[in-house]
Amino acid sequence: MTDRIPGLFAMDPVYLPKLFPEPYLRRLRSVLDIDPDYVARDFTDDRAAAALAEAEVVVTGWGAPRLDPPVLAAAGKLRAVLHAAGSAQWVDRAVYERGIAVVSAQQANAVPVAEYTLGMILLAGKDIFGLRDRFRAERGFVIGEDHGTTGNFGRTVGLIGASRIGRRVIELLRSFDFEVLLSDPHVDAEEAARLGVRLVDLDSLMAWSDIVSVHAPDLPETRRLVDAKRLAAMKDGAVLVNTARGSLVDTDALVAELAAGRVSAILDVTDPEPLPTDSPLFDLPNLFLTPHVAGSQGNELARMGRFIVEEAERLAAGEPLLHAVDPGLLSIQA
Repeated sequence: MTDRIPGLFAMDPVYLPKLFPEPYLRRLRSVLDIDPDYVARDFTDDRAAAALAEAEVVVTGWGAPRLDPPVLAAAGKLRAVLHAAGSAQWVDRAVYERGIAVVSAQQANAVPVAEYTLGMILLAGKDIFGLRDRFRAERGFVIGEDHGTTGNFGRTVGLIGASRIGRRVIELLRSFDFEVLLSDPHVDAEEAARLGVRLVDLDSLMAWSDIVSVHAPDLPETRRLVDAKRLAAMKDGAVLVNTARGSLVDTDALVAELAAGRVSAILDVTDPEPLPTDSPLFDLPNLFLTPHVAGSQGNELARMGRFIVEEAERLAAGEPLLHAVDPGLLSIQA
């Protein structure tokens, strides 16, 4: 099969079999001349440097070494980086400047994050976490008891950011009886109408929403976007969901609001991350905390692998890559 494109794996080797189980690895190797028994961890060692000099495609993942200008100088044949993970922010600008195509599996990684978000929105709307704790404490319940304002009919859900994940969440929410608000400075009214959401400014979204879910990118201008003032504007009983990055929320201000018992939160990401063992976030009863697991885990990694296999097949067939990263948009994406 001499017509296969020379390739090289570069990532933490532990992820290779999870990303490319046998059926996907077979498909990948049918179009790429790539050795699954060798995974580069450092492009500066002799074996990796020799392999990179011949590679036209590098398949990367979590833990991949950086393709910086000195490394690229020795990679004269390289024409594509296929990243079997989410954000492409780790890719050096020099890669794009060389005209090398970069593909990210960010769209595939958005799927489990959006599913996690949907699940948490639905559970939060029913006050499942609060009712669970009450049930444990009282060890009994009254059949037919009115649980006040719980329920998902007619709730207002506010989404901060129309990222890939935010847009996937919008799609999933269409099946439910929610009013969906969106705040995103890069979306206009016409696009919001196409998405089927109501475009509002961030302050209004924070004040009007029953559940707020954060999907904005981690950029200098978004740091502590959800600050003390905006947290204080949330309705009594409102819920904040964050699966984006912890830095987007003012942690100290959120702790103060949660400690007051006025709002609750669901956090899969924190600032800092990991949290110190004495963080008050571990002990707040109105906070549901998970350890950054909303993204691809376990068998979900194979979805990202399939995504990359399909792009490799397009590359080999001379077809346009469907998920090439636009370097012009990197400044507004995660």
